Amino acid sequence: MAQSSSSESLSSISAPTRQILALSGGVGGAKLADGLAQRLAPGRLAIVCNTGDDFEHLGLTICPDIDSVLYKLAGKNDIERGWGLAGESWTVMGALKKIGGEAWFNLGDLDLATHLHRTHLLRQGHSLTDVTRELATALGIAHAVWPMSDDPVRTIVKCDGGELPFQHYFVREQCHPAVTGFRFDGIDSARPHAGMMHMLESRSVEAIVICPSNPFVSVDPILNLPGVRAALKHCGAPIVAVSPIVGGQAIKGPAAKMMRELDMPASAEAIARYYGDLLDGMVIDQLDAAQAPAIEALGTPVRVAQTVMNSGEDRCMLADIVLSFAGSLKKPD
Repeated sequence: MAQSSSSESLSSISAPTRQILALSGGVGGAKLADGLAQRLAPGRLAIVCNTGDDFEHLGLTICPDIDSVLYKLAGKNDIERGWGLAGESWTVMGALKKIGGEAWFNLGDLDLATHLHRTHLLRQGHSLTDVTRELATALGIAHAVWPMSDDPVRTIVKCDGGELPFQHYFVREQCHPAVTGFRFDGIDSARPHAGMMHMLESRSVEAIVICPSNPFVSVDPILNLPGVRAALKHCGAPIVAVSPIVGGQAIKGPAAKMMRELDMPASAEAIARYYGDLLDGMVIDQLDAAQAPAIEALGTPVRVAQTVMNSGEDRCMLADIVLSFAGSLKKPD
């Protein structure tokens, strides 16, 4: 595998005409990414994954959001748990726990192969882009899956009792501490993925889809990379977000809890206000249809749909709605 970085030659990452760019976090984002992948021909979709959740554990580089997207697109994810691989076993974790090891972050025996291979290649000097591409190819994934940056960015959760790295807050502490804010270590010097920036700057992107992921810890790390927000706003393509809040609750994860602790209502309208003028449109769930007029009063067109994705059919249906809606919002050239 040839060495490169996110600044690799554009000939190897150049986007074909009129691609869809999806910004994704973990489980919820991966579901819509999968629906888009089912509906778009190979080469028509690029998925940019949050890497602010990444961390080093037991000497291994763990990339939870990238892996959630890879496993989902490959059809290998565990549907019952919502994360990790189907058919997992836990022999290593069980043995580690018995000898007093740090076993608070569960790594399945099958999942460990991904982390071992990734860590080995990174230590050889390969970029995270290279490693992710190799994993995607091995899993039979036809679409581009990119880390938001090859440079490390780490999400820190500010809590009422002090600061915690994201995985310590999310997994070890089970999201119990009250949240007061966030910061992203390393983001000021992190370079956005070159493929993403090339797509945006060349105006070859047809639409940007912000998947139903946590806006604070899944989407903000991508948006706050140097130059990304400005490039999104000036690329000429409509930006559509799918609300991660349905009926006042997050389908998965702590987004609703975080919103309440940050003195924000846990609502689709609050998500629309948070993204502000970045959006050209927003898809909200049927349960939140009454909020559509308030969101549209902000200047953001709304499409009401079933956004809860319990099946492959649901994922494809939502992808169709998002793509159709984005097409109706197409900005003049």
